Amino acid sequence: MADKESKKRVHDVVMIGAGPAALSAALYTTREDIETVLFERGVVGGLAAITDWIDNYPGFPEGIAGLELADKFREQAERFGAQIELGEVTRIQAEVKGITDDGTYKHLDTTEGEVLARTVLIATGSDYKKVGVPGEKEYYAHGVHYCATCDGAFYRDKRLVVVGGGNSAVQEAMFLTKFASHIDLLVRSGAMRASEILQQELTEKHADKITIHFNTTTDEIVGEDGKVTKVIGTDKTIGKKVEFSTDGVFVFVGLKPNTEFLQGTAIELDSVGLIKSNERLETSVPGIFVAGDVRSGATMQIASAAGEGAAAALYIREYLNEHARKHGK
Repeated sequence: MADKESKKRVHDVVMIGAGPAALSAALYTTREDIETVLFERGVVGGLAAITDWIDNYPGFPEGIAGLELADKFREQAERFGAQIELGEVTRIQAEVKGITDDGTYKHLDTTEGEVLARTVLIATGSDYKKVGVPGEKEYYAHGVHYCATCDGAFYRDKRLVVVGGGNSAVQEAMFLTKFASHIDLLVRSGAMRASEILQQELTEKHADKITIHFNTTTDEIVGEDGKVTKVIGTDKTIGKKVEFSTDGVFVFVGLKPNTEFLQGTAIELDSVGLIKSNERLETSVPGIFVAGDVRSGATMQIASAAGEGAAAALYIREYLNEHARKHGK
């Protein structure tokens, strides 16, 4: 047993991230008196909080502002005792022994100091890769978007520009034809990276609404009176600037999972850096769970993230109960 000076408080569960997945999980854990702390390095509510308007979350038939929905998530979790800390987890060490009375725990290094936990839920989400051009940041959620399912319906009978040439860009462009009057698809290279099947579907079924512009870069997103009006690019085949009038821009150049802090740990990631899990949402390290957009196989929707958070909370409860039985608690 460790001496008194080395003993430290161990949280029942530390959740890394405070988006819909973690806040939903916290609602379930705290209602069962499982002491819960969440660490958020950015905005509480995650990508949902910085989405202008959300039309596809159940229970809000008229839609709801992303920030308002995020606030409701937070208020409900805090009502039952969830503790939200603004800080970043920079490292996880699993199953470190010798400081607590009941054997092992998870050791987390954070910007606020050392934290110990019996279980961990990783719900850091993913961030959309950016093109990195002028106007992209300025018009985010006000004409620049990264989710067709979330925001496509706002552009019924409008012109759109879609940036990207991979599977997601083609799939989302075809989805957007349900709403847009016309779409200019800007592909930086001379060929698409999308699968042959998707390319065939694009040309056979959507050629009337989608015009593909190969060898075309996206250089600037321009707006007026707070609204996007055009995209300026370069036609690399002739070396000249080109302009595309548009009401909105959808960028699909990939996702970047927020898993940098897991490099060098035993937690297994897939080929793009998303966290692998089993059917119980447990990672390759026992007692460390994952939910939401950072999980390999996630659907990248707020509703499914919330559902995964609730499920993860139930599996965390089971793990803690089993842990208590092993140590006679």
